[in-house]
Parts: sequence; C-alpha cells; structure tokens
Amino acid sequence: MQSLTKRRLSATELDTLLRESAGVGCRLEEELTDGWFNTAYRVRFDDGRPAVVKLAPPAEAPVLRYEHGIMATEAMVYRRLADLAEGAVPAPELLYQGDDFLAVSVLEGAPWDKAAEQLPPATASALRHELGVVTARLHTLTSEDGRYGYPAPGAELSAADWRTAFTAMVEALLEDAARWDSDLGVPAAGIRALVAEGGQALDQVTEPRLVHFDLWPGNIFVDGRADAPRITGLIDHERAFWGDPAAELVSLGFGGDVGPDSDLVAGYRAAGGRLDFSPALRHRLALYGLYLGLILVVECGPRGYVGDHARWSRDFLGEQVAALRALG
Repeated sequence: MQSLTKRRLSATELDTLLRESAGVGCRLEEELTDGWFNTAYRVRFDDGRPAVVKLAPPAEAPVLRYEHGIMATEAMVYRRLADLAEGAVPAPELLYQGDDFLAVSVLEGAPWDKAAEQLPPATASALRHELGVVTARLHTLTSEDGRYGYPAPGAELSAADWRTAFTAMVEALLEDAARWDSDLGVPAAGIRALVAEGGQALDQVTEPRLVHFDLWPGNIFVDGRADAPRITGLIDHERAFWGDPAAELVSLGFGGDVGPDSDLVAGYRAAGGRLDFSPALRHRLALYGLYLGLILVVECGPRGYVGDHARWSRDFLGEQVAALRALG
C-alpha cells in the first residue's frame, strides 16, 4: 500500500540534508518501508554509526489536523524518555533533529509482529508482562504545562481538562472526515452524542499522562531469546498525546489480551500503574476505541488507502460504535 504522504530523497539529497542540518554526512543503506506516514531510511554516518532517519511528509502533503507538527512530538518524547532512569523505557536515542527530520539510533531485536511466529508461548507471556512494566513507566511522564491533548502547537488540540481536549480531538477528526467525504457509517451528530454521553467518565481523568496510542506490535521491538526475552525499544512516538493512560490499552490490544487478568495488566500493576476496570474506565476505553476507529477510517482519504484496509477500518469503527451504543 503506497501512502500519499511519503517524502522521498535520493542518497545524495539525504546526505546533503544531514550535512547542512546536522553537520554529518551519511551513506544510504535501505529504505524502511513498514511505516505508512513518514519516510524512514537506514543510514550509516561518516563516523560509522548506524542510524534511522525519518522524514516528515512534504509541506504540501494532505494530513489530518492532529498530524500537524507531530515529528516534533516524537523528538520531545525521546528527550523526555532520556530523562528517566536508564533503560526504564527502552527506545532509540535521539541523535539529530531538524524542522522536518530526525535521526535516531538503531535498536537491537526485531519488531514484535515479525518475531511473533518464532516466540514460544512462555516467551510471549514474559514479554507481555514486561511490556506492561514498560508502559507503566512511560505513563509516569506528565505534561509540563498541565494541558491535555496533542503537544504540537500547530494542531491546536489541547485544553485544560481531558473532556474538553478529547472532545476537540474527536471534532477535529469529524471535520477531516467531512473534508475527505469519509464513510463513517454513522452521522457525525451520532458520534458527537456518544462522546457527550461519556463526559462524566472522561472527567475522572485528573492528570495528563503521556499516551503513545500506537503501541501495536510493529512499534515494539523485542529480543525473543528464550533464556532472556526482553523489550528492546518502543518506536514511532509521534502520535503521542497527554491524556488518560488507560487509552494505551486500545492499541496494545492488537498484540494480545489486555483484560484485568492479562500478563500485560499484571506487569503494568507490578510497576505501579493503576487500572481498576470500573464501569467508568470501561466507558472511556470504548470512547478511545471509537477515536482510533475514526483515525483509521478518516486517514484513508488523504493517504489514498483503498481495498481491504479501507474495508477493515470501516468494520473496526463500526464495532466501536456498536460497543459504545451497548453501554447506553
């Protein structure tokens, strides 16, 4: 599937960009094609260091409102993670940053989605527990200005309380949906009503925590050796926002069980994370599933996604709407 947001450079152009912006040249080794938004290249700097260079979409590329300025968000997250105890949340090291690119160190291991078939059940269970621990540590990061929502000023999607911020985040997607004539399967007014009905549950969130919100297995690197399985890094933090840490369970659910008795939740609680699975929390989780479903459907417009992925996205959104309606 070819994304319309990709910005591609030749080896010479990439070398020039880094020399002019970071003062270091590079040799292009390969394009990393797993990402659907940014363009990523594996390179080797003149001094021999391997690195990954990520390029933001070109300025004229169509993007959703929440995506404005999100590369700066990723760089911010890497800096904040570096302030935690060493190894608390494994992630690439931010090496260089420009207005429209960043360069990070190369991680050991492999993305979980590619390693999954080689992981024995006991190893996968241990890794899910560790992922819960790492996620709880990630959620110790709090907003420096006390605001909720997306950090990038260009998105203009932050507020002093979580209900207001989340409502604005949903509204921005509905506006994007109208612009791209997205088939949501339900009127925008119906989605607004579902969000409004969850207002009291949203009000229970009283501190803005860092939420990655894209922790599907492809963004989690693992070393699956049976004698010492470990999480080697979390990547692609650009979609992070300040909000309810429980929202993380939505994308984590793509990798396995996230219920009260799961390995992941056990690890999360062991590291000090709190998840009570009260009716209010379950209501919020349904809202966050709706939000992710909206993203998946609406982004098909500007990125040109069609076929099976577009159909799967609409089905996913429909399931989230049905789950929320069932709560009523």
